[in-house]
This record gives sequence, structure tokens and C-alpha cells, in this order.
Amino acid sequence: MRIFLTCYNDKGYESSMSTEASSPHPMPQSGKDVPRFAGLATFMRLPIIEDLSKLDIALIGLPMDGGTSTKPGARHGPRAVRDASTNLRLMHHVSHIEPFKLCRIADYGDCPVNPVDLMQTIDKVTAFYKEVHAAGVCPLSVGGDHLMTLPIFRGIAHERPVGMVHFDAHSDTADTFYGGSKYAHGTPFRRAVEEGLLDPKRTVQIGIRSTLYSDNDLAFARDHGMRVIFMEEVREKGTQYVIDEARRVVGDQPTYITFDVDSLDPAYAPGTGTPEVGGLNTFEAQQMVRGLQGLNLVGGDVVEVSPPFDPSGITSLVGANMMFEIMCVLADSIASRR
Repeated sequence: MRIFLTCYNDKGYESSMSTEASSPHPMPQSGKDVPRFAGLATFMRLPIIEDLSKLDIALIGLPMDGGTSTKPGARHGPRAVRDASTNLRLMHHVSHIEPFKLCRIADYGDCPVNPVDLMQTIDKVTAFYKEVHAAGVCPLSVGGDHLMTLPIFRGIAHERPVGMVHFDAHSDTADTFYGGSKYAHGTPFRRAVEEGLLDPKRTVQIGIRSTLYSDNDLAFARDHGMRVIFMEEVREKGTQYVIDEARRVVGDQPTYITFDVDSLDPAYAPGTGTPEVGGLNTFEAQQMVRGLQGLNLVGGDVVEVSPPFDPSGITSLVGANMMFEIMCVLADSIASRR
């Protein structure tokens, strides 16, 4: 069992990362005890816990961008988001959800990957998330490119298909990419539907706006009943309409939230591999995730954070905050099912 002890270093800072032994719920290290720029950079300043029996929600890094078609770099996303997440605190200021009191949450480390072998990585990720799912733990992940959501689904949705609330500039339902490859960050949700992991009629895609090669680019999503909400519809009808529509589509069955940072306008998230102008602002994105409170949620991810393309660190900070937004509604959902 991993135990974190409270002690003081020679600068007088408390150096504990909370303790497993003293509390059933791990708590983040407080910025009042240790400055946010000091100490180990874990997700939300939580302890690292490797025993799934002690967790309700596992925060997982997925440092792989082998499915990227344009600009690589998202493999560095988990480490940068960990660092940015030291800015976060304990309670949501709007919903007043305190996720760390509702659920046992900790940094579960990074999923094993092979950066030079995409197909082997897909198998590794599948096996890793099957283990997490078998332990009854909900995963909340940071990628990595969007292809990685497919093996996550293989791990957590092999028993029954899930619904999905999908924030993105792209539908990610293409059939093939370069050289006829079936596996790239533009294909995961077509594969997930084909494999019976994702229910297309319980899928809503929010913020879609990229240019197309042809009208066939969206044919799969349209023909299989996915609800595609283009960015123009978001602007015309507003965020509350989108929230209501998303809730209608996914209903009360198990649902996954996936947030691609390119759903945001690159003014707010420049550090991503396939930026598209005319997107969401960060406040709209936060509002819409908050509006998913009360759904039957089984996991989530934040993907396509590519730190090399954003020296300012703004995109990583956005990724950390969206991770916290998802964590709050996920913790609330888990607690309500008890």
C-alpha cells in the first residue's frame, strides 16, 4: 500500500500529498500548505494510487499521438496538463460539487504505450482500461490524440454500447486516412460504432465546423443517426439549447464524455494538432459540461492537447479545467448511483 506522510522540508513547506491511511478519500495537496509551483505535479495535486480497489475515479495519462494526421505533440499533453492542474482547488464555484469528498479520486499514472507501434499501443490501452473497468473504477483520461478513445471504449464498453457527448471541431467518423489506414484520430467513432461499442443514436457531436473533402465526410454520422450540432447551430440557439439537446439524445443510459480541445476556437486553445477557427469559447464549453450533471456517466477524456504548439501553456490550463469540469459531473453521477 502506498502511504504519503506529512513532513516538512528544509524550506518549511508541508510535503504530504494527502494520505490513504488517514482518510477514505484522497485529497489534493493544498496551495495553502505548499505553493502551486512546488511539489510533485500530479493531476489535481492528488496522490498517486496504484491500487484500483481504493478508487472510484482513476485519473489517467495517455501519452500517445501515433494516430495524428497533421501536427504531432499530443503525447506531451498528460504531463503538461498535470502541471497546469496544480492551479485548481477543491470545489466547483457554480454547482458547489466537491468531487474529492464525493468519490475516491487519485492519479493512477500513465497507460503503457509504444510510441513506435500504433497497433500494439491500441492493444495495450484496451487491456489497461479493461482492468480499470473490471475493478468498477471510472476512468477520466488526458491524451494523447483522439484515436485513443477507441481502445478506451474497447476496455469499458465491450459489455454494452455507450452513449457519447462529443465536443469537437471534427466528426471523427471517417473510414480511412493516409494509405487506407483504418486507425487514425479521424476514425475512432466509426470504428466504435462498427464494433458495437458506441450507440450512434445516443451520440451527440457539438461544435463541428471543419471544412470537408466532400459531403460524404459526414455521411456515416448522418446515416447512423448521430446528432451533429454544427457550430452555427450553437451560436444561433445558445448553450442551454445544446445542453437540452444533448440530454435528450443520450437519455438515462451509460454515457461517456469526450472533449477534444480543438472544439475550442484556437484563440482559446492554440496548442492542438488540427486547429479550426470559429469555435467555442472556454466559458461556453464549461457551461455545456456543467449542464450534463445528473446523466448516467461512465467515464470521460480530454484529448489533443499539444504543448509544443503553445509555449504560453494556455491550452494545457484549458485541458486541466475541462478535466475538472468533467470530474465534477462524473463524481456526482457516481455518488448518485450508490
